[in-house]
Amino acid sequence: MAISGASTLFDKLWSDHTVCDLDSGETLLYLDRVFLHERTGSIALQSLHSAGYEVRDARRVFCTMDHIVDTFPGRGDKTLMPSGSDFILATRSETRAANIRLFDVNDADQGIVHVISPEQGLLLPGLTLVCPDSHTCTQGGIGALAWGIGSSEAEHALATGTLRVRKPKNMRVIVDGELRSGVTAKDLVLYLIAQFGTNGGAGYAVEFSGSAIRQLPVEARFTLCNMAVEFSAFTAIIAPDEKVEAYFAGRDFAPKGEHWEDACSYWRTLRSDDDAAFDRELRIDGSLIKPMVTWGTSPEQVAGLHEHIPDPENFEELHRREAAQRALDYQALQPGQAIADIPINAAFIGSCTNSRISDLRAAAAVVHGRHIAPGVRGVVVPGSRRVKREAEREGLDRIFVEAGFEWRDSGCSMCFYAGGETFGEHQRVISSTNRNFEGRQGPNTRTHLASPTTVAASAITGYITSAEALVNSEALIA
Repeated sequence: MAISGASTLFDKLWSDHTVCDLDSGETLLYLDRVFLHERTGSIALQSLHSAGYEVRDARRVFCTMDHIVDTFPGRGDKTLMPSGSDFILATRSETRAANIRLFDVNDADQGIVHVISPEQGLLLPGLTLVCPDSHTCTQGGIGALAWGIGSSEAEHALATGTLRVRKPKNMRVIVDGELRSGVTAKDLVLYLIAQFGTNGGAGYAVEFSGSAIRQLPVEARFTLCNMAVEFSAFTAIIAPDEKVEAYFAGRDFAPKGEHWEDACSYWRTLRSDDDAAFDRELRIDGSLIKPMVTWGTSPEQVAGLHEHIPDPENFEELHRREAAQRALDYQALQPGQAIADIPINAAFIGSCTNSRISDLRAAAAVVHGRHIAPGVRGVVVPGSRRVKREAEREGLDRIFVEAGFEWRDSGCSMCFYAGGETFGEHQRVISSTNRNFEGRQGPNTRTHLASPTTVAASAITGYITSAEALVNSEALIA
């Protein structure tokens, strides 16, 4: 469906995939890709088949084992999650019956859905993708329109190749200024949420733009878009550029030959018009951002690593005061406590937010030649088996193991607790994951969200520490 006048990138992609506008005020959108995982995908497929429907076009549907699988070396179908193997076996059976490409437990290309989709070129700029997982917005980092759906919506998507969606409004988040050394995309998105709240993006599709965004590598853009859902946005998107083209060159399912040139020509049109109108704009000076960490149980309860725990009484709104006090009680922290004085029990590097090869390289650079503090457990989980192989080729696994970390197979692992593995009750974990609500990493486990480099530095010192502070402290001792 063609649109006239100046348009945002989101509007263009929405229009390109509009089948028709419905009387309900919703739009019927065409879906280029549907991705499933074993925790919800098997349920959607079973329900679909029980209702007597078939998958409309299995060539556009993919499935991976990532949420429930164990990440211990030599894993099989059995999992620590009660009944977890039932999900795995059901997914294998259902995908086989539907002729869907499955990245099985020990498939050479298995991994977290939001990692393996772009890394293989299964999703490309300008395409639409849905998955029954809230962090599907991750893949907007390449200029695709991707969003999370529920299991019942997944059934509709599988049966028809379309989905009824109510169009959100447009928001642009402009980040200018140069990010300081050591400041990552994770710090940027935590800063955004801290400034504007977890509801700041509610009802909007967010486009990230500005000089600081253009400087971000592609994998950092995935991190930024990943946590748009923690901002309550429908999705997030970043216009593709020459970095995105370089990222996809040679990928398994990316266009080749003359088709590659055609694809790049199309991708270069995927940007908001200069005079496009947004319903809301937010501006951030990237040069002001420092390494960030969450102190509470919400991604908006954030502070700089050089700061102190805020006093709940200093929040103006009653609900924020009450939420802050509940968070401090759960986290066993006190107002005024220095962030740098908070000890940790464990450090986790992984998840769809920060488990790509660039994340592992950055964390390995911090721990190289050092060892994690006594009493601290460190775990590193690559986002895919391709990432794992590349890390091992570069020797990153040896760096982590020599530093005292556990080196795992790929999967979601301890990003979330579903009755499987956990760090333990009342254990304080600094984590490169995306959610820190009560019980997210296990019953009564206390989670602090941070970048992979901050997680790595904290593991070394045994306290919440930035990589810069680690180096400076060692220089003083020397």
